[in-house]
Amino acid sequence: MKLSDFDFDLPEELIATRPARPRSSAKLLHAEAGGLSDRRVSDLPEILRPGDLLVLNDTRVIPARLTGTRRRGEAEARIEVTLAAPKGDGLWQALVKPLRKWAEGEEVRFSPRLSAVLEGRDGDMALIRLSAEGDLDAALAEAGAMPLPPYIAARRPADAADLTDYQTIWAARAGAVAAPTASLHFDEALMAALDARGVERTHVTLHVGAGTFLPVKVDDVSEHRMHAEWGDVTAPAAAAIARAKAEGRRVIPVGTTALRLIEAAKGREWTGDTDIFIRPGYEFAVADGLMTNFHLPKSTLMMLVSALMGRERIMALYAHAIAGQYRFFSYGDSSLLIP
Repeated sequence: MKLSDFDFDLPEELIATRPARPRSSAKLLHAEAGGLSDRRVSDLPEILRPGDLLVLNDTRVIPARLTGTRRRGEAEARIEVTLAAPKGDGLWQALVKPLRKWAEGEEVRFSPRLSAVLEGRDGDMALIRLSAEGDLDAALAEAGAMPLPPYIAARRPADAADLTDYQTIWAARAGAVAAPTASLHFDEALMAALDARGVERTHVTLHVGAGTFLPVKVDDVSEHRMHAEWGDVTAPAAAAIARAKAEGRRVIPVGTTALRLIEAAKGREWTGDTDIFIRPGYEFAVADGLMTNFHLPKSTLMMLVSALMGRERIMALYAHAIAGQYRFFSYGDSSLLIP
């Protein structure tokens, strides 16, 4: 298939720069059994069946945008860093601007408590080692800003509201530099209503990397190579998925990150890096549906939802969403897709 097969025209005013308030008041396009309906996320307890298993990504977004100073004697340079992926023991793959002004072995200080040393390069990325006085998470929280997606950051800077808006209510395991955005629609009232309905849930972890925003640069999509991200499907999560499948209950991941991970793991207990690329022709082994926001034209996520629902069906759903003034991308509205 060609990249142009996943293109569409999106009016710029439909790109959301702030989330709906309350979270669960966002619109929800429900597509199932050939039909579609315009709902709200708060309607999920009416739409889902008792026994449906929601798979939630419990990654925590770190304040990964840092601005620091590199000093050489009297000379100073401003260095901007966006942490991209953890490599263990304080080592991070990072986007650095301007990388040419930072030599290996030099220190850049971001705050009195937080600094980094450049250790090398990894293609277009830098490899930096963070050092903190005291707790690293606390030092990052003091010095960093939330890494808003480029299409939001181009319209406004991150602010204090994003510290909570760009984080799920169940975020637990720090390491993501982008949010699992379909999960941002859930609030405590919705969770209580889903519990009362008998909808089950389990948690997995996929640390979403900055590569999620990289464009596809090849015309033949089969030639695209996905970025790798670290994921973990625990034994309890795998058992919950296996139980649901054995009992004929639906497994519905919330977000493409949770879907990619359980498909990479085939529903089993699993830990490691995944670069799974789901596009039309892929046969799903675990997921029976997907809750997801509306994605960028010509993106790998458009290919993923096309694999789930069929390309023509997805393009028709997106045309309906645009006509209905649905809000797009990370802070936008959502959809529930059941093939």
